[in-house]
Amino acid sequence: MTIAVLDRAKQRWDKLGAGIYAAVLSIVVLAASGLVGLLFHLPWLFPSLGPTVMLFFESPEQKASRPVNTLVGHGVGLAAGALCLYALGLQQQPSAAVGGLTPLHVLSGVLSVGLTTLVLTWLGVPHPPAGATTLIVSLGILSSPVQMLSTAGAIVLVTVLGWGLNALLGTRPAGGPGSPRVRPAGGRAPIPPG
Repeated sequence: MTIAVLDRAKQRWDKLGAGIYAAVLSIVVLAASGLVGLLFHLPWLFPSLGPTVMLFFESPEQKASRPVNTLVGHGVGLAAGALCLYALGLQQQPSAAVGGLTPLHVLSGVLSVGLTTLVLTWLGVPHPPAGATTLIVSLGILSSPVQMLSTAGAIVLVTVLGWGLNALLGTRPAGGPGSPRVRPAGGRAPIPPG
C-alpha cells in the first residue's frame, strides 16, 4: 500500500511537512485560478478561495473540506448573496467597499450570511468559506451576472484541481472510500457494526 505524500511529509517533518504540503498545493491551485482570471480579465481569484484551499490541504479529513460541501456551499452562498443584493436593489449601487457601508448593505450582508447558514446547516453540508462568498456578492463587490458566473467557474476549477491533486498524491477526502471515519466535534463515537 502506498503512503500518501501528506502522510510521508508528516512522518518526516511533522507539522512543518504538513505545512509545506498545504502551502505548495495552495499556491499551485490559486495560481492556476489567478492565471485564468488574467487570461479572461475576470475575477477568478477572490477572498473566499483562500480558506477553501486551506481546508482542502490543511484539513482534508474534515467534512467541510469535501468537494460536495465546497460546491454546494459556495453555490448556496452565491445564490443567497445575489438574492439579497437584487431584492434590496443594490446591484446598480457602488459596492460597500467603494461607496461605503449603508444600512441596506448591512441588511443585505447579514441576511445573506443567515440564509447561507440556514440552508447549509439544513442540508448538512457545512463549508464556512461560503460565508465569505455570500458577503462578496451581497455587499456588491462582485455583482454583475458575468462576475458571478466567473466566481462559480473559479470555485469549480479550484475544487477540481484541489481534490484532483490531493487524490493524485494519495490524500482522500472525508467520507470518501478508504478515508478514516472522523468523529464530529462534540459528537459521540460511531458505534461499530455488530
